[in-house]
Amino acid sequence: MTEERPDETGVVDGAHAAPEPDAVPVPERDEDAPPLPAVLEAVLLVTDEPVPTVTLAQVVERPTGEVQAVLERLAAEYAETGRGFELRQVAGGWRLYTRADCAPYVERFVLDGQQARLTQAALETLAVIAYRQPVTRQRVSAVRGVNVDGVVRTLLARGLVIEAGADEDTGATRYRTTPYFLERLGLQSLEELPSLAPLLPELDDVVDDSSST
Repeated sequence: MTEERPDETGVVDGAHAAPEPDAVPVPERDEDAPPLPAVLEAVLLVTDEPVPTVTLAQVVERPTGEVQAVLERLAAEYAETGRGFELRQVAGGWRLYTRADCAPYVERFVLDGQQARLTQAALETLAVIAYRQPVTRQRVSAVRGVNVDGVVRTLLARGLVIEAGADEDTGATRYRTTPYFLERLGLQSLEELPSLAPLLPELDDVVDDSSST
């Protein structure tokens, strides 16, 4: 008995060989694009929760296996070189964390930062909130004439202001000062705030105009 061999068309004993499945196309990498490890690091630096490997692969348009391998190499590299941060795979994703043995120094920096002086912009914004509370960021911006989104976030982080519900007309978030604000100023209540009328006679007019628009 002679062994049957496939001919040039791939036919064996009258049957066609099964075709190979189509390979998943991988986009060609732009030569001018930064290296994959750098791109992954940049993405992980701006996230505040673990990012799954498949999500990162979709962002960088590379195979999931390749991205997983690069992440594992980065994690090992950070550990071997004694960086102040580490890359962990937790809760089904990847995220950068400060090293545990560096925690006391990070805590000291954060606490000291809370004692740092406020900028002039922050002081002005805080004054408007204190005298017009509860007030929205839009109305504070109208008084100051500049966008105050970043400054309000700073005041929230410092614990000097908190959210105070939504404005009935616009639905925008309103803000008010906190007991910590009074504590820092040495006041018992808001009634002890000095009057600003002699110093800012146009304040009410500006706020009233902004609310009417």
